[in-house]
Amino acid sequence: MEYKEGHIPFHGYKTYYKIYGECEPGKYPLLTLHGGPGAPHNYLLSMKDVAKYGRAVIFYDQIGCGRSPADLDDSEWSEDLFCYEIDAVREALGLEKVHLLGQSCGGVHAQHYMLYHGNSGGVLSVTLSSSLPSMRLWGEEGERLRSYLPAEMQEAINKAFESGDFSSPAYKAAEAEYYRRHVCSLDPYPKDVADSFANEAHVYNVMQGQCEFDISGTLKDWSSIPDLHRLNVPVLAIHGNDDESTPLLNKVFFDNIPDCRWEIIQHGTHLCHYEYPLIYNLIVEDFLESVEAKL
Repeated sequence: MEYKEGHIPFHGYKTYYKIYGECEPGKYPLLTLHGGPGAPHNYLLSMKDVAKYGRAVIFYDQIGCGRSPADLDDSEWSEDLFCYEIDAVREALGLEKVHLLGQSCGGVHAQHYMLYHGNSGGVLSVTLSSSLPSMRLWGEEGERLRSYLPAEMQEAINKAFESGDFSSPAYKAAEAEYYRRHVCSLDPYPKDVADSFANEAHVYNVMQGQCEFDISGTLKDWSSIPDLHRLNVPVLAIHGNDDESTPLLNKVFFDNIPDCRWEIIQHGTHLCHYEYPLIYNLIVEDFLESVEAKL
């Protein structure tokens, strides 16, 4: 599928973007926010086929990762920085009216943008894809999922935390099994997914922690739960039933957001959008069209 690409000045650096498709009359662009934080946009590219329904789908590499390199001090990484980048992308691409889709930590960016940034006018809807409302709850659910691993794998993870060495074969095997169960079931990983995982940026360690099991970064106390009732646009919460974004996390969205649709991809993990793209993309497009029908 053909696409347009370019760079947008931001924070003294350049943000890379890629656009698939164009909007038919009555349809508005879908701006995607990748997760990580710091995982380049490649692993979201299965969503480009939403463009086949007659709308522009926009991807970009957030500052400091992928094709948007930046030499930032650890103290500069913040949710506000990513929200200002959303502003820059919207302004440069003329996205006065737009749908937001945030996958995983990209959903944290989307929530922060809508609830705390104060410049979310023109956002028509938000899709929270395999995301979370609270890092504390995310960590607790991760511990619960980890408890279902074989005992020797749990022990290998515990030893890695005690020693600070996350390179042992036993730890790597435990991590791989957790990823197979809850992050991506595809074997081997598609190239786009492998590229994103292999090029995750330093910001992941700053804001998340040392690994997927560690919630010690600057986001450790982040939560939108007290303010989800203020999210005043239609929201789609979508995830896999084997996702590390568990039903409990998504029930928080459903219970607290005034206009929230909740969809579960059967047999899907954290990358259910890539595992079941036809089902996933159709659900997303149906949601976007239902929002636009009421405009």
